[in-house]
Amino acid sequence: MNKYHGRSTTVLRPRNTKEVSEIVKHCNERRIGIVPQGGNTGLVGGSVPIKDELVISLGNMTNIRSFDDASGILVADAGCILQSLSDYLAPHDHIVPLDLGAKGSCQIGGNVSTNAGGLRLLRYGSLHGSVLGLEVVLPDGTILDQLTTLRKDNTGYDLKQLFIGAEGTLGIVTGVSILAASAPQASNNVMLALPTFDNVLPLYREVKRQLSEILSAFEFIDRRAYDLAVKHGQGRALNESDVEGAECFVLVETSGSKREHDEEKLNTLLENLMEAEPSLINTGVLASSPAQFASLWAIREGLTESMSKEGKAYKYDISVPLHKFKEVIDTTRDHLQSKGLMRDDAVKHVVGYGHVGDGNLHLNVVADAYTPEIESALEPFVYELVAKYKGSISAEHGIGVMKTHALPYSKNAVSIEVMKRIKHLFDPNGIMNPGKVLEL
Repeated sequence: MNKYHGRSTTVLRPRNTKEVSEIVKHCNERRIGIVPQGGNTGLVGGSVPIKDELVISLGNMTNIRSFDDASGILVADAGCILQSLSDYLAPHDHIVPLDLGAKGSCQIGGNVSTNAGGLRLLRYGSLHGSVLGLEVVLPDGTILDQLTTLRKDNTGYDLKQLFIGAEGTLGIVTGVSILAASAPQASNNVMLALPTFDNVLPLYREVKRQLSEILSAFEFIDRRAYDLAVKHGQGRALNESDVEGAECFVLVETSGSKREHDEEKLNTLLENLMEAEPSLINTGVLASSPAQFASLWAIREGLTESMSKEGKAYKYDISVPLHKFKEVIDTTRDHLQSKGLMRDDAVKHVVGYGHVGDGNLHLNVVADAYTPEIESALEPFVYELVAKYKGSISAEHGIGVMKTHALPYSKNAVSIEVMKRIKHLFDPNGIMNPGKVLEL
């Protein structure tokens, strides 16, 4: 997004945990700030230096340490790219329980450090559940080895949870033990066009009821976001005649063990939806080939890129009650309209898309340029809107440097004070990713 710029003079690229430990110990003794860096796919400035901190890039730490195809437990260096891990597991009929649009460049250590959610959290849950153990270099250089391969270990405090989502402020994750999932033997998807947003929640309930155990994703895309994806070549799921009159779209994916069984359930679902009175959908397209399956997902995964091609995007990754998705989008658009900013040389589009299964809305305000006027109109307005609905200002992208000032909209004073105590306990010299998550 080109929003954050540091002034570092030095990047170090250690090859193993011992080298990370020696670097961190050296920096701690000399009070040198450190910014751990993974694949640099974050959207909140978490891996960008604020000043002239030393950058520690983990891109050279790419060893897969072990994999047990009976238990499904994978142990890997933090610098392993998510797609590379997926490719490694494929011949073993397993998958990483995490899927992101940035999977070709994001790293597993960064995924863990930001508690990345992704497209299939509905099926596989969060990293707080699938990560079994971590190896972490603490701010004084000590190596905390909790790289267990046990699924059950009820011995004292579960320390690894502190580092999942800590964004490198308590230590540097150098190794990850994660429970891989059995690869589905059959995957299908269907794109549905809905006449009104009011049908999204009834549709979600019906899809869950009829697909139950094979449902792996339920993605919401508003009409403006869909049109931008098509405009910028991310694919075309439906014919123009089918799109006419649609207010929004839903992408449903299933992952099961028998293709015929899953296709039968999907076809039955489509028939029931089309025959219902009144119908919840205008039309639907069921993928009939691997190419069409990929094409349908290309629209959802290409939304971020299409926003960037359209202009400068202000991105808000928030959690709100499912029935408030459209209200948040419309209220934000109306607010910007009242400020006189909805014009071609200011704000072009206000769009939304996200993971209905976990209440995560990606609110995007696409502008001609980043300007103080637009930013002051959006913040704290968006955060106040989220607080009004008792939501979260960050559903899966983290806090980074972007949202440190906004943390009180989601966390009360007692919670923030406890977080500060934990930070001081682990990092009394304040060298580890300074200015991220908690304000300096």
